[in-house]
Amino acid sequence: MTVAVVTDSTSALPEHLRAEQSNLTVLGIPVLIGGQEYREGEDIAAAAILQALREPRTTVTTSRLSPELLRETYRRLLDEGATGVVSVHLSGKLSGTVAAAEAAAAGFSGRVAVVDSLGAGMGVGFPVLAAADTADKGGDALECAAAAQEAIGRTTTYFYLDTLEYLRRGGRISTAKALVGTALSVKPILGVDDGRIDMIEKVRTPTRGLQRLAALAVGDAGDAEVEMTVHHLGAERRAEALAGWLRERFGDRLRRMDVTEVGAAIGAHCGPGLVGVITRRLA
Repeated sequence: MTVAVVTDSTSALPEHLRAEQSNLTVLGIPVLIGGQEYREGEDIAAAAILQALREPRTTVTTSRLSPELLRETYRRLLDEGATGVVSVHLSGKLSGTVAAAEAAAAGFSGRVAVVDSLGAGMGVGFPVLAAADTADKGGDALECAAAAQEAIGRTTTYFYLDTLEYLRRGGRISTAKALVGTALSVKPILGVDDGRIDMIEKVRTPTRGLQRLAALAVGDAGDAEVEMTVHHLGAERRAEALAGWLRERFGDRLRRMDVTEVGAAIGAHCGPGLVGVITRRLA
């Protein structure tokens, strides 16, 4: 057996990449709609979250994975023969899942390593894939965790939102910032820096927002070969347009491009119209 890799559904891994990883376990984040709990990726999809978010009277919230579920998962994988477990999760500055994983891992005498991705979406997914690839090559748990950490340092995340309202509802930004943005009809460009969501700049139109996302991704990549994922929620045309610009700009340096709709957990905090670009530099 090899090292097992565990992550949460905020990693937003495309299905074809998940299918390639036999040593990967993805746990669904709890999503509460109108007080009823669902599991992302198990009994709720993006279409349902879109509908709920567009209904002003419907409350949509998310929760962390529980230490109990994580502990049971680690125990099962080790009992099935895994030589160790590497558990990679959504930024600990955005969610309590990393803390829950650390609490769960404490009872396994060093056989479970927890990695804080300091990211969201494929900002989690790229480190997860790095750990899983290293496990496939026979790496031990420390080597897999180190591969995930190295990928974190090579990954950047930017996203455009139609409104700051959903981040305000989820407590990710202040009410004052959200109200100012709404009053000025601002379309925010945000980034994830050291695990936190920061305002990068403000634009007036979605088209300008996509152009700035592309420019930021190009600037960070430099001359490196890259893998990229464009995320969206209810904005497929925008996402495909952005992906097209990036394919043209990077040419042969673009090793892989995926366009995916994010799940309920990210969607609940970003809202319809989200478009994001996550880039991993390969060299």
